[in-house]
Amino acid sequence: MLADLIKNNRSYRRFYQNEEISHQTLINFINNTRFCPTARNQQVLVYRAVTEEKIRQVIFPFLNWAGYLKDWAGPPQGERPNGYIIIGVNNKRLLFKDEWLNADLGIACQTILLQAAEKNLGGCIIAAINKSEIKKALNISEDIELKVVIALGKPKLDVKIEEIDDEDDIKYYRNNGEHIVPKRKLDDILF
Repeated sequence: MLADLIKNNRSYRRFYQNEEISHQTLINFINNTRFCPTARNQQVLVYRAVTEEKIRQVIFPFLNWAGYLKDWAGPPQGERPNGYIIIGVNNKRLLFKDEWLNADLGIACQTILLQAAEKNLGGCIIAAINKSEIKKALNISEDIELKVVIALGKPKLDVKIEEIDDEDDIKYYRNNGEHIVPKRKLDDILF
């Protein structure tokens, strides 16, 4: 059921690195995502699926994993993602640059992660990336403006949602190996 997929779709940052994801699985996620609505039907988002270990090692140092966890540099060897989907904008196709581009990106990311959740995989959208180094390392065209990297794999992290009051701190944190994600109550988000 869709509601269950939504609730199970968390930002996972630790994975069973020995459980590979096929390149075709990521291509299937991308293929399904291309049917999503896009602003003015521009279809400017472009994707690169990465499953090769050598390329994953190249990308990893250019990702910043968890802004609220200042003393954590990301998953250690053995708990790293099994794949990445890099998402960018093809500026050659861009007719109108407006705020709707962010909506397109959000829809695409959520669609990919819901597909992952359906296959008992998890992921994390990482926007804090070293775009210039990734472009250089992967020889990505100047026409492509990188936006995010989605890390994917079989989750090795317990994530717990904690309902909070409106005035409580929203920062996620770790407690005894669990990753706690505060979420406001329904009454606090209705207006």
